[in-house]
Amino acid sequence: MRIHCRVAVVALCFGLFLLLYFLGGNAADEPPLKQAGKGDSAPLTSAERAGGSPGEPGDAHQGSRPVRGDARRSGSRGGDALARLGRPKSEAGHALSKSRGSDEVMHLAVVACGNRLDETLTMVKSALLFSVKKIKLHIFAEQELSTHFEKGLNQWPRPFSSKFQYRLYPITFSVGNAEEWKKLFKPCAAQRLFLPVILKDVDALLYVDTDVLFLRPMDDIWSFFKVFNSTQLAAMAPEHEIPKIGWYSRFARHPFFGVTGVNSGVMLMNLTRIRGTLFKNSMIATGLSWEDLLHPLYQKYKNHITWGDQDLLNIIFHYNPESLYTFPCQWNYRPDHCMYGSNCRGAEEEGVSILHGNRGVYHDDKQPAFKVVYDAIHDYPLEENLFQSLFFPLQTKFLDTVNTLCGRIPQVFLKQVEKTMRTVYERKVIRHVKAPPE
Repeated sequence: MRIHCRVAVVALCFGLFLLLYFLGGNAADEPPLKQAGKGDSAPLTSAERAGGSPGEPGDAHQGSRPVRGDARRSGSRGGDALARLGRPKSEAGHALSKSRGSDEVMHLAVVACGNRLDETLTMVKSALLFSVKKIKLHIFAEQELSTHFEKGLNQWPRPFSSKFQYRLYPITFSVGNAEEWKKLFKPCAAQRLFLPVILKDVDALLYVDTDVLFLRPMDDIWSFFKVFNSTQLAAMAPEHEIPKIGWYSRFARHPFFGVTGVNSGVMLMNLTRIRGTLFKNSMIATGLSWEDLLHPLYQKYKNHITWGDQDLLNIIFHYNPESLYTFPCQWNYRPDHCMYGSNCRGAEEEGVSILHGNRGVYHDDKQPAFKVVYDAIHDYPLEENLFQSLFFPLQTKFLDTVNTLCGRIPQVFLKQVEKTMRTVYERKVIRHVKAPPE
């Protein structure tokens, strides 16, 4: 009897060992995220952490309830294949979103000053319309705008409002003259340079200008974090595709990244890596941290820069090219890609993924194709049918732009929108329809 008991105990222990082994193996595939700025000081890779930690600076105003739980890394498996293509596959974000837990959060940052309230709310609206995972908004705004942002964001109906949380922050600059930074280019635009310093508990985020519109899920550009290599800590699109007509390649009086420079209106930032890196520069032989680099860099080049903080970013990555990943032009599509002739092949093939209406084209008649898209999203009544109340009106109004410089290639503007809406429809409607009984 004792022998049988011993055999039973041994078998039980062996079974427990196997169970723990397999559970441990599964856990090793996806390690839990560490909180930025605590514990191990070595920066984690974006492949390990494409989400953010729940904590935020205490002096920021918070809207909605705080994020609970660590956000896990984003991106689907098969990152090597995406890296070879230089872009996520068209459905990468959709497949990813269906397979991940609902507690995963993407971080989106924007800086708004002056008359950018309405434009910013429209940008946020476009992000929420199509994205699957929840979004944590970090809105940096002048004090007089904060109340208006609260009012605008809090009046959005459920379940739309349940897809996001937000925090409002004042405009602050940790080094140098605050007024000088604030007036560097567009009002407050230089604030983006200080995001790694201010958001110490956020691991990774997507920064966008207020004049950006998402025409597909934010989940898809978030998946670029998955294809970063071990040295890359940020991602942007080229400023231009053709050096002969690019601004930096013709007029810049300072160093810039690559052949045509980069545009900072859409910028993925691994804040953990940025905070943990010493950046090569032209001022001292040793590297400087991000915070220590900004002010002396501005002092050296302030008489030679035209586009403010974007020029400073170009200078930084000129000396640290291994730190930057470049994504294709359809992820930051601007009037420059069509007003001199169509020069963004990715947009021609796949459609625009992110529309960037710089030059004020959403609010004048210089490029009606951009304005039509902005107006369609701005005027869309939340919770109404996407095809009937957004896509069909957009198609109809776009007919009036086909004789303009950018409107003559309507598929560029409409292809990705239609594809995204079909995906949203399939996700929300078709998957809920039960198969008829046999």
